Amino acid sequence: MQEQTVKGKRVTVLGAARSGLAVTKLLVRAGARVMLSDSGPIDPATVSWCEEHDVVVEANGHTKATLSADFLVVSPGVPSTAPPVQEALTQGLPVYSELEIASRYAKGQIIAITGTNGKTTTTSLIGHMMKTADRRVVVAGNIGSPLSDHVKELRRDSVVVLEVSSFQLDHADTFCPNVSVVLNITPDHLDRYGGSFERYAESKLRIYENQSTGDVVVYNYDDTLVRERVEHFVTTSDVRGLPFSRQVHLSNGASAVEGLIRLQKRTLLRTDELGIPGPHNVGNSLAAALAGQAAGLSDEVLRESLRGFTGVDHRLEFVRRVEGVTYVNDSKATNVNALWYALHSFKAPIILLVGGRDKGNDYEILKPLITSKVPTVIAFGESAPKVMKELGPCSKHAMAVKTLDEATQAARYCARAGDVVLLSPACSSFDLFSNYEERGMRFKSIVEGF
Repeated sequence: MQEQTVKGKRVTVLGAARSGLAVTKLLVRAGARVMLSDSGPIDPATVSWCEEHDVVVEANGHTKATLSADFLVVSPGVPSTAPPVQEALTQGLPVYSELEIASRYAKGQIIAITGTNGKTTTTSLIGHMMKTADRRVVVAGNIGSPLSDHVKELRRDSVVVLEVSSFQLDHADTFCPNVSVVLNITPDHLDRYGGSFERYAESKLRIYENQSTGDVVVYNYDDTLVRERVEHFVTTSDVRGLPFSRQVHLSNGASAVEGLIRLQKRTLLRTDELGIPGPHNVGNSLAAALAGQAAGLSDEVLRESLRGFTGVDHRLEFVRRVEGVTYVNDSKATNVNALWYALHSFKAPIILLVGGRDKGNDYEILKPLITSKVPTVIAFGESAPKVMKELGPCSKHAMAVKTLDEATQAARYCARAGDVVLLSPACSSFDLFSNYEERGMRFKSIVEGF
């Protein structure tokens, strides 16, 4: 989609939060006639900008006017099941994601990362690698600012490192990164996909379906679903596949066996030299190293970056040690598998703060870990009754409270020197907070006040 193809076109953008506003601004610059519609209230600053730029604004509901368009653009927060989206599809109107529109205008090399867990860490690590190599890099997507915000600043020598969610890949018809990374696929967001894991997986795997000759897909060899789907794709296309594994040696990819990280057949560094802790981060580091290699980075840069990168906020983030108790903020753990990885990252007894808005969670895989590693479970938020029913019996002590504040104070009372108080909710934050960042910041604020 070049600028002349949208000039004068009528476009409806659904969702007026950050992504919706960003793609609205991009489309206005390209000459489109835009309507911005949201099912809820719209920020006054957004309304003011729209009025100044002749953008029609519709708040607190979608009317039939949303369908008076040549195509629709949906923000990640708008599900495909939303009535205006379904009506548009029924009428044969094209529906695109913000990512799809922005990528058509983006210059430079695109490295896109998806997966149920590890996206933010891996995206940040690859961005760190590019900065270490003095590349002109933009880190965007689900990690923070939408790609649409950065289109103006991109050049042919830019490297765009994108964290991409399943929601962003829905309605991304031609999105084609130069390097795609698939970290893992486990059940998550099933509430958005009618309870269907297969539909969720299909959305994730769209990340590489438009790649062709000269492109690369980095994939998790240890994830059976990912391995089978990607290798089938690679054998039927000209895309190069680069696998990574924490279980077996891979001469054509990256592996971490016997404490050594290897790229193809050469040793890069020891796993205990990595700057980020946890066995799951070994896999994230392998994926990042392969993506960096595919982008032309030297072993020296990869080695320096892997040693120097110390992680991201809200992901197994050390907050403070108080009276011998370690407080860890893992607010970004919004699903069961993320919590599973977090529990494997500590040897000390864990006081676990878990809860929020349930996303169709199945807690079965956590039960043995709760029994062996978690003497106290503190459930909070909307999902507290379900958490108590599923995980409460597995722990010596369990209690339910309404808020994160109450949960954190209760954890302080229960914890003893040598324990870890871990906020790893396994749920979304939307019952009590605007996002997982706000939830994590609140937890840190409470702990800092001890």
